Amino acid sequence: MKPKLKVIPLGGLSEIGKNMTLLEFGNDIIIIDAGMGFPDDKMYGIDVVLQDVSYLKSNKDKIRGLILTHGHEDHIGGVPYLLKEIDVPIYTTELTAALVELKLEENNQLTTTQIFIKDVGTRFRLGCFEIEFIHVNHSIPDAVALAIKTPVGMVVHTGDFKIDLTPIDGQMINLARFGELGKAGVLLLMSDSTNVEKAGYSDSETKVGKTFDTLFNNCDKRIIITTFASNIHRLQQIIDVAAKYNRKVAVTGRSMENILSVCKEIGYMNFPENVVVDIDQLKAYPKNQSVIISTGSQGESMSALYRIAFGEHKQIRVDSEDRVIISASAIPGNENMITAVIDELYRRGAEVIYDKNTNLHVSGHACQEELKTILGLVKPKFFVPVHGEYRMLVKHANLAKTMGVHPKNVLIANIGDVIEISGRNIRFGDPVQSGVVLVDGSGVGEIGAVVLNDRHKLAADGMVVVVVPFSTYDHSIVTPPEIVTRGFIYVKDSEELMRDIKEAACEAIYNSDEKTLKDPNLLKGKIRNSVSDCIYKETKRNPMILPVIIEL
Repeated sequence: MKPKLKVIPLGGLSEIGKNMTLLEFGNDIIIIDAGMGFPDDKMYGIDVVLQDVSYLKSNKDKIRGLILTHGHEDHIGGVPYLLKEIDVPIYTTELTAALVELKLEENNQLTTTQIFIKDVGTRFRLGCFEIEFIHVNHSIPDAVALAIKTPVGMVVHTGDFKIDLTPIDGQMINLARFGELGKAGVLLLMSDSTNVEKAGYSDSETKVGKTFDTLFNNCDKRIIITTFASNIHRLQQIIDVAAKYNRKVAVTGRSMENILSVCKEIGYMNFPENVVVDIDQLKAYPKNQSVIISTGSQGESMSALYRIAFGEHKQIRVDSEDRVIISASAIPGNENMITAVIDELYRRGAEVIYDKNTNLHVSGHACQEELKTILGLVKPKFFVPVHGEYRMLVKHANLAKTMGVHPKNVLIANIGDVIEISGRNIRFGDPVQSGVVLVDGSGVGEIGAVVLNDRHKLAADGMVVVVVPFSTYDHSIVTPPEIVTRGFIYVKDSEELMRDIKEAACEAIYNSDEKTLKDPNLLKGKIRNSVSDCIYKETKRNPMILPVIIEL
């Protein structure tokens, strides 16, 4: 049997984030992106969500390289963690390489990592795969699509993209190259599904610049702007319009400071002379001649804007002489955090501009007509939608069918699926191990379902500790149990409830057989069940029950 190309998604499907896709043929594997995801509201205490890379660890001798399409966290945020498991060279563009180097430097990993910078349009070989970077527009420079020549045919992976006819840097997406590939024949297209639910075309980034100009013109207040730190073109527009209106610009927030430093070093941003100053120097200028660019567009509790809003920032105090501009859309799940920050800014007297109708933000992802354009140019035989929640993948699959891809040649995959492709057929093979790895502080993969369930129970119903002084000599209760509660809501007289809990704990011990009385773990389990039943009967709540047996 002839070997088949295997496409194995380990992240980025039925979700937004932690993108990672493998291409495998024979003894060669290449990895496309290594992103991180963000915890949902049930993942208490979790900082980062990563892919399960067990399959890669068991096949590390086959891995030829990691290819990064662009520098957003959902595509490069998992790189430091992956490199701790697997030593793999990285291939990407200049800005993405600089951002990865910054992340690795923070993790003291830079000295052991090979990073190869590849220009757009050049081709390089990794095992049996020949890769070409194709320039695309996105909300960060140096984003690329991939044309990957495999032994069974050409694979095109769009990465994150949009079609911007008036990009800030003047470099429009290379539609001609997509057309050339389509004419030559493309076996498989994997395409960004994030904005498939939106009709028409995405707006150009230049619209945001025009809005900034309007908001700066005749403004007699200090201007504080927050946006995504990685949106370099937007940062450039802010600095340019500030220079136009003779304002000084300062930056606050570590990620924003790092991005600007990297971009200045490699020449990806132009700083007009004497416009950008240190945050401490800004005090020397009147408020109406100042601009502050801040992190915190998603209301993050450790961000600069959050600290400004809640009066915790060391250098910045906001009042009625400030105009705060939020130039970002809310990532799903962050709406409440952003609203809390906006409310606090209003309480301090600031003017806050965040209305979506003011063109303060445009998406970096293609809408329906742009997705159809790529489908029409590439004309793939097979189509697999990527980068999106499940409904987005379904809508994108249907869009591909309307563009002429045969329905049997369109697959909607799940994380861990193995898509097997020959020149004639596409089908699912046996899946590989997949899932999520949770990062809690410095602990990677140490948090499992049991711990998350305990945290959820603690958050929802609190905890009840039952302390039982217990005689190992005659298996009797020395003194009445002590009850300690944390975060537990009483719904009846507290003294009566405490008495009932103590009685339930005592009954559990009195009704235990000899084997249970001699085994502390069995005894704790029986106390836990008895007290839990008592509390649920009285309160209809399920707090965590923690029996503590003090052996005397």
